[in-house]
Amino acid sequence: MAAKPEYRDRPDVEVALLDALVDRGDDGMTVLELRAAVDADIDAIEDALASLKADSLITVETDDRVRVYPHDRVVPDPDAATDEDRGVVDAIRRRLGL
Repeated sequence: MAAKPEYRDRPDVEVALLDALVDRGDDGMTVLELRAAVDADIDAIEDALASLKADSLITVETDDRVRVYPHDRVVPDPDAATDEDRGVVDAIRRRLGL
C-alpha cells in the first residue's frame, strides 16, 4: 500500500519512507528497517525523517526501541475506491473534469 496521493509530491526519499511505513501499518519500523527498505544513504534518510517529523507526517515512539509510525492522515482508507477500482473511463472523466 502507498501513502495517500496528496503526500506523493514530496522528495523521493520522503515518499519512499512514507510508503514503507504505510506498508507496515501498526507495527512501525526501526531506523535500521527503514534503511533496509529505502534505497538511500543514512544521511538522506535522517534528513527525510526530520522533515516528515517536522510536518507531523510521522510519529516516533521510544519504548525499548525507537519505532517510527506513519500519521493516520497519511494512510489511505482501504475501503475507499481507487482509480483502478473505478475504471479507466471514470479516471479520465475525473481528470478532464467531466
